[in-house]
Amino acid sequence: MSSRQRPMDAISTDMLLDHPSETASPVLPVSRIDAVIFDMDGVVTDTGRLHAQCWKEVFDALLRDRSGGTGRPFRPFTIDDYSQYVDGRPRYDGVSSFLASRQISLEPGDPSDPPGFRTVCGLGNLKARRFEEALADQGVAPFESTIALIRLLRSRGILTALISSSRHVSTIVACVGIADLFDAIVDGNDAATLELPGKPDPAIFLAAARALGVDPSRAVVVEDALAGVEAGHRGGFSMVVGVNRRGRSKALQEHGADLVVNDLAQIKLGDTEPPEPR
Repeated sequence: MSSRQRPMDAISTDMLLDHPSETASPVLPVSRIDAVIFDMDGVVTDTGRLHAQCWKEVFDALLRDRSGGTGRPFRPFTIDDYSQYVDGRPRYDGVSSFLASRQISLEPGDPSDPPGFRTVCGLGNLKARRFEEALADQGVAPFESTIALIRLLRSRGILTALISSSRHVSTIVACVGIADLFDAIVDGNDAATLELPGKPDPAIFLAAARALGVDPSRAVVVEDALAGVEAGHRGGFSMVVGVNRRGRSKALQEHGADLVVNDLAQIKLGDTEPPEPR
């Protein structure tokens, strides 16, 4: 899909500013939007931490194995690697992106490959298995400030959608009990069925907007991943809100975030006349 220019009548950054002060908060003018689309991992649920943990386990094991075979020093997978090459991307895209950054070549393989180090798909499947184990062992919790904002938006007649490149969304949503908070959910399984390109392509966000029946120029994207922020920016959405979970405000802005907040509790809703409830 081709990206579009941000429309002239979209919400301007003059109306949404990053105010660190506790007495001044960015205001979202609800009369100018119809929907807000939330990424799941790191925005709605604290699963970003589990994803990063599992990717590190898998990639460090691979890197140690290759280091022993080549005699080169072991250089571990870092949180910067996760942010730049993996976070927000479909599983196999993340594998390919990180491996390319280390000049490591593996055969692409097939999604049916057994978990292991022999192919890109095998490595991605190994991470998926580790994530399922970590999810069962550690559980997952939502970010309460995000849930509060979603409930407030819905009380003002704003549609909400959940997106994720993950294929574990249905399990996580059921575990946390938040399915009733979204008018549409588009996950990694949907993306595969629809053959949507991964972030930073805006396809998954545009699919969510279509599912809601809203124009992107009347919708806001909320993301914490650099690739996801870039996708929202490229998709012609009214506003892209970057959630700064890992101290990278500047990077989020450079990738297209119009507003960066440390927590969604900072955001307030504007307009004194709420629309009729749905």
